[in-house]
Amino acid sequence: MSEYQYYEFLALDRPLTSEQQEELRSLSSRADITATRFVNVYNYGDFRGSPQKLMERYFDAFCHLANWGTRWLMFRFPCTLLDAETAKLYCHSDTASMTDTGEHIVISLRVDEEPDGAWLEGNGQLAGMVQARAELAVGDLRLLYLAWLLSVQWPGDDEEDETEPPVPAGLGDLSAALTAIAGFLGIDEDLIAVAAEASPPVKESSDDGLADWIAALPVAEKTELLMKVADGSGAQVQALLHRRFRASTAESAAHPSPGRTAAQLWRAAEVRADERRQAEEQRRREEQARKAAAEAAAYARRLDDLAALGDTAWRQVDDMIATKKVSEYDRAVAQLRDLRALAKRQGEDKPAEFAKSARELRARYPTRPALQERLDKSGMPR
Repeated sequence: MSEYQYYEFLALDRPLTSEQQEELRSLSSRADITATRFVNVYNYGDFRGSPQKLMERYFDAFCHLANWGTRWLMFRFPCTLLDAETAKLYCHSDTASMTDTGEHIVISLRVDEEPDGAWLEGNGQLAGMVQARAELAVGDLRLLYLAWLLSVQWPGDDEEDETEPPVPAGLGDLSAALTAIAGFLGIDEDLIAVAAEASPPVKESSDDGLADWIAALPVAEKTELLMKVADGSGAQVQALLHRRFRASTAESAAHPSPGRTAAQLWRAAEVRADERRQAEEQRRREEQARKAAAEAAAYARRLDDLAALGDTAWRQVDDMIATKKVSEYDRAVAQLRDLRALAKRQGEDKPAEFAKSARELRARYPTRPALQERLDKSGMPR
């Protein structure tokens, strides 16, 4: 198998300057570099830069995958939108970690496992996941909780007895971006479902009253926010305002932990997976039985129609054979099988009558080896 590595970085909050693009060009002469994106694909060799350092300095989102099983996702947040203490509650393992640069929090989610044989292309993956960053920026902690679940799925030596962090609402109804992240990182669907049992539904958010709430902010604070907008941080200000407004008008985004440990969650997920597989197997058997019954009923109706034809059914077989076409031989033999089944169903002397007619039919076509071969394979009497 050829080597395949995909690297993609996105600058979301602030575009890269021309000087920054030149700095990045020194890392790769083949990369696609724009003011908002850095993409490179390797079929041999390796990336010379450090993704972690590039995230800390330049970018807000990162996606990497390799055909030997690596999946790596990172998001960067201004400390005004995600504080280090909250991030560390959920991300403190080798699989899910956080870095505090002083100005930003970088969340890193990475798994390294044996590939399942499917070839996953990198292009387009990050686009489907990046909205989760905006969701977390306004206070939706489900991304962080999924990060913690990733650690539950890939625990270290001292993580199995760890109690889960606060549980956010809406784990049972993930957004499209969070669903894409769970799929990309291979977070177990049964583990998510078990965790969601302690997660209430997401309440409908509303911006009713936002204008009045903003109007009531201190003048100095509004001036500071407007200066950030003028400085090119409009997206951050938008997220910050919505985050603070919703926090002031709604319940907390996360609820206290119900006290479940990582090991308990994983055992419950295994039980659920077994029950789900058993239910799926039961549905499969029921579906097979339904199809078999429908096929049997349809076959019975076909035999009824054949019985209504009487001797005409045998003349049809002769007409098919008379064409000397192999495809018509197949049709003729198929109808003979139905006639044999019909005779067996009718009972009494009908099977013997069928055998006699089949032998007579054979005798009429002794020089048709293709036909005789098909009759032999179908077990027709000689």
